[in-house]
Amino acid sequence: MKIEKQLQDDHQMKLIVEFEQEKMDAYKRRAARKASERGKIPGFRPGKAPYEIIVRTFGEAVITEQAVDILVDEEYSNILKEADINPGGSGTLESIDSLMPPKITFRVPLAPEVDLGENFFSLRMPYEWTVPGEKEVGAALDNIRQMYATTETVEREVQVGDYVLVDVTSETPELNRKGFAAYVREQERDTEWPFNGFARELVGLKSNDSKTIKHEFPVDWEVAELQDKSVELEVTVKTVRGVTLPELNDEFAKMAGAGETLEALREALTKDVEARSKADYDDKYFVDLIEKIKEGATFKYSKHALEHEGEHVINDLQQRLSQQKLDLETYYKMRNTDKDKFFAEEVEPVAKKRLERSLILDEIVRMEKIEVKNEELDAEFNDTLNALAQQGLDLGKVPGGKQGQKRLAQSVAMESANRVLSRHALDTLKAVATGEYKPKPKEEVEEKPKDESAEIKEKPKAVKKTKKAESASKSKKESGASSTKKRPAKKTSAKKPAAKK
Repeated sequence: MKIEKQLQDDHQMKLIVEFEQEKMDAYKRRAARKASERGKIPGFRPGKAPYEIIVRTFGEAVITEQAVDILVDEEYSNILKEADINPGGSGTLESIDSLMPPKITFRVPLAPEVDLGENFFSLRMPYEWTVPGEKEVGAALDNIRQMYATTETVEREVQVGDYVLVDVTSETPELNRKGFAAYVREQERDTEWPFNGFARELVGLKSNDSKTIKHEFPVDWEVAELQDKSVELEVTVKTVRGVTLPELNDEFAKMAGAGETLEALREALTKDVEARSKADYDDKYFVDLIEKIKEGATFKYSKHALEHEGEHVINDLQQRLSQQKLDLETYYKMRNTDKDKFFAEEVEPVAKKRLERSLILDEIVRMEKIEVKNEELDAEFNDTLNALAQQGLDLGKVPGGKQGQKRLAQSVAMESANRVLSRHALDTLKAVATGEYKPKPKEEVEEKPKDESAEIKEKPKAVKKTKKAESASKSKKESGASSTKKRPAKKTSAKKPAAKK
């Protein structure tokens, strides 16, 4: 087998592979035997007819086409191994260049790569999170009081401190709500839906009053569909309910379930507020840090990799839409767009950010030889299961019985491992950006010898034919390219092996 490699500009590798004629002949005999097992040949039991009889019955072209399919399926992994290719997706059988000798051209998307740049370790970005003060803790305590407050319907205008039930309608589907409960806070909060200060817009309205609220979302808004978007919301007040808050004392602390005293409740809230504040700061810090790293990094990935990430973006959107009883086709119509336009303009930019972020984190994991310790994985795994249980998951009712439970456990374990690895990678990025990074001792980061047997066991991505390859194959067969004698191209209903993506 001879292989010529040609690296393409789109991070794909073109492989021009020439096989020995003897190998092709062997695959033709296997194809003939399979054809005879599926079809009846008068005078012979299935699979027992001589090769020449089978070829005359089904036609040289059909046997050759089946042989090429078998050859590609069985030799593709060997081709990638011999060419030392790390595929990043399904390969493509681009063309059948000749059949004597057999020469086939493949196009293989390469695994995505990133070079963090020579200045990566000198990159700096200060980490400036500060511990929340009494104001933030007090706001959290007010939230707890709101949970245990009593309300009653009042026939007056909306005031600060009231709960208001409203219907919200908009041409933007993410903003539609029926019977939404808004709390009119004295101070704005980042968690207010759909934007900070929304409820205060309702002050002064009465039951059955309506108001049109206009708002422009910033470019970096957390909901991708609302980023840099100007919207109008038609808000109708359904009910105004006045609020009576419970007294702040030990009895209230016991009722809240956070301790026996008000002091214990404050202590628990302080820890929770700090944890949430740090998580929010970290989210923004690492988004900004990764964008800064990307300025000096070089990425290489094929269109296939971007499309694959785009599929995940679409799946996430479908799940959100399903919660609103919508589907993608309806969503496209509401947005006055179509599948291709939506993917190009909105999905692809999000997919690009996600893919490049994951490549940076994966590269840090590789560079630092980060591994998940058993105790870390166990803790993350248990935390995830506990969170799922709190959301109502009953392991005993998982579809599929024990097998279903096993699949769920494997999925949770994989996701837990990924989260632990990501945390370690982010910690490394933070250490670099703050100047606290210390390289590991050389012996800890030396390359481990490759386990060749493990590489062999992993089956490479399947190959699919392009229309060009199929038409070229058909043309060569029908023109007698597979033999010096012209043979009839007899049709058969024998089904070709299905190409896998």
